[in-house]
Amino acid sequence: MSIAFLLTSLIVVASPGTGVLYTLAVALTRGGRASLAAALGCTLGIIPAMGAAIFGLAAIMHTSAMAFAALKYCGVLYLLYMAWQALRERGALAVDTHTEARSHGRIILTGFLINILNPKLSIFFLAFLPQFIAADAAHPLAEMLALSCVFMAMTFVVFVMYGISAARVRTSVVTRPKVMAWMRRAFAGGFVLLGARLALTQR
Repeated sequence: MSIAFLLTSLIVVASPGTGVLYTLAVALTRGGRASLAAALGCTLGIIPAMGAAIFGLAAIMHTSAMAFAALKYCGVLYLLYMAWQALRERGALAVDTHTEARSHGRIILTGFLINILNPKLSIFFLAFLPQFIAADAAHPLAEMLALSCVFMAMTFVVFVMYGISAARVRTSVVTRPKVMAWMRRAFAGGFVLLGARLALTQR
């Protein structure tokens, strides 16, 4: 495993995106343990894209404009739905002063859906992973799987760090209604911008 792969993966994982934004939002509204669930959900959402890249399914999406557009606009609609939830204080982004009171299942599911509804993730794996596999590799699929697992582990660790950092300032945020209102607007705006960027994305 090369240093180039680790550095490139770290840059990709740490760059702000839907997963990072969602994890931060959950950490600030639900607390540290909930942010772990968000990080887990976003990480699990990588599995379908990883499998598609390994077995070549992403290539079909790359060549089929209809398949790409269908998944893309499902992702756009879901991000707009997340923005609406943030403003309405409902769903996984609802403020909960008793963080143990609710199941974290919905948080994990939401994080999972955020990633699987991003068609660029599958195409990213299709273009990214093969660059780090030797042309004469004896077991290329096994190596791709190993690199994918490292990428997922790195994603989980980085997202957990984001979540824990945000959770530390949670108390000072949720006890101030005006700050909370502006924070929700910021997150809603962030989801809308990410949805717009995804809508404008070409194959």
